[in-house]
Amino acid sequence: MQIASTADRRRQMPMGDRIRARRKALGLTLQQLAQLSGLSAPFISQAERDLSVPSLVSLLALADALTVDLSYFMEVPDGGTIVQRAAKPRRIEADGPVDYIDLASDLADRKLDIVLMRVPPGHAFPTGQRKGEDFLYVIEGDVTGVVGNTKARLGPGDSLHFDALHPHGARNTSDRDAVLLYVGTPSVFRKAPDGVIDAGDADA
Repeated sequence: MQIASTADRRRQMPMGDRIRARRKALGLTLQQLAQLSGLSAPFISQAERDLSVPSLVSLLALADALTVDLSYFMEVPDGGTIVQRAAKPRRIEADGPVDYIDLASDLADRKLDIVLMRVPPGHAFPTGQRKGEDFLYVIEGDVTGVVGNTKARLGPGDSLHFDALHPHGARNTSDRDAVLLYVGTPSVFRKAPDGVIDAGDADA
């Protein structure tokens, strides 16, 4: 009889149950998690009950607040090679309408993320902040990006490169899918045993 690992059992849990289980394991109230993550308590409550689907940015904020790796919430494929083939895209399994493809390899002590995103019309990424640098390049479609006090409409060939500590967000303002290339450092898809961040990485 094969016994499922802790990680396997967690992956079978709904997203909301994973958030609630980790919050309770840390002894945090909804309000305390809201203060740590910068998200609202009502939003977290809805996420725990699977009434709303957190974006990648929101999941990153929750992962940092709950001191877990982002892979606690989503299935991040192993690299295994420095060559990525177009015929075999390595999709990041995340709830929500955005299609994420990981273009980076699973280097030891990975410093950055390279992600191709296909964003449906009208979809908006909520405002986020983190330590590091972000770069966003528009391949197809039109998006409106906001970084601090700067708001710009971006088309194919346009890009944003900014300090991610500035509040930032983006919306697909076109009537078709937008294809974006995202590069960010430090990596939010770094691997850790069983999805838990080492104490030294908790504030990264």
